[in-house]
Amino acid sequence: MAKIDVDGLELDYELIGDENAPPLVLTPGGRYPRDTAGVPELGKIFADNGYRVLLWDRPGCGASDIGFTAPTESVMNCEALVGLVRELGLKDVTLVGGSAGSRISLMAATRMPDNVKKIAVWWLSGGAIGLAGLAWFYCGDQVAAASKGGMEAVVELPSWADQISRNPRIRDILLAQDPDEFIDIMQRWAKAFNYSEETPMPGISAEDFAKLTMPVLVFRSGKSDMAHTRRTSEWVHELLPNSIMKEPPWGDQEWNYVSTFPNDIANRRGRFERWPLIAPMVLDFLKG
Repeated sequence: MAKIDVDGLELDYELIGDENAPPLVLTPGGRYPRDTAGVPELGKIFADNGYRVLLWDRPGCGASDIGFTAPTESVMNCEALVGLVRELGLKDVTLVGGSAGSRISLMAATRMPDNVKKIAVWWLSGGAIGLAGLAWFYCGDQVAAASKGGMEAVVELPSWADQISRNPRIRDILLAQDPDEFIDIMQRWAKAFNYSEETPMPGISAEDFAKLTMPVLVFRSGKSDMAHTRRTSEWVHELLPNSIMKEPPWGDQEWNYVSTFPNDIANRRGRFERWPLIAPMVLDFLKG
């Protein structure tokens, strides 16, 4: 566990595995921290199979800082990842991630395509309903709280409790925001999730996908998954110049099933706890 300043944000991270092994960055989804059940377990499998694995807390997640100057939260996170790779001096990285982690991995790769060797992604968020849900999940309760009780109400939201307990600076950063400006920022960040007929994933254009000429493994989403629609995964696969699509190692109802799991880090429970199941297929792709 360590901290590093990346373009003015203090990020929390951990490197595991042989320090001379090729680097692999594993990014979880939601606003979940790097120690969420299933994430370090998956990272350890990669480390045990010959990779130097970077586990990190994105801005606003876990013990990392947050900022509000980026045009969108996804841009803030992907640029933080690019900066973290730069500051740590990692070369020819492999990017792996699910849900929001897939979006951040792909967005980061468009900003450093010459430094990304391979990518593996699953649970790609998309579809009109799925993206509308993201706008509320990331921004809606923030706006509702700020409009009713200012930033004092925002810092009392359950969605910030874990981050503030890990990094008290988050509370100070939030309280320092002007409520009206904060609401405007959240409105802009929410707008970034608007569904588009031009691209399957917010923040990544068709031209951006064309830049990703490295091998990419895309896992096909379940038909029942309304948060990460099947069509989104298929559309991303179609736009990538050098992608492989595989069926995941779980059934169609996986997302609906794991969404019922309690988020309990101490007892290693959560919606990512079954992610280690994907390791053999990812490793076959990476070593192929």
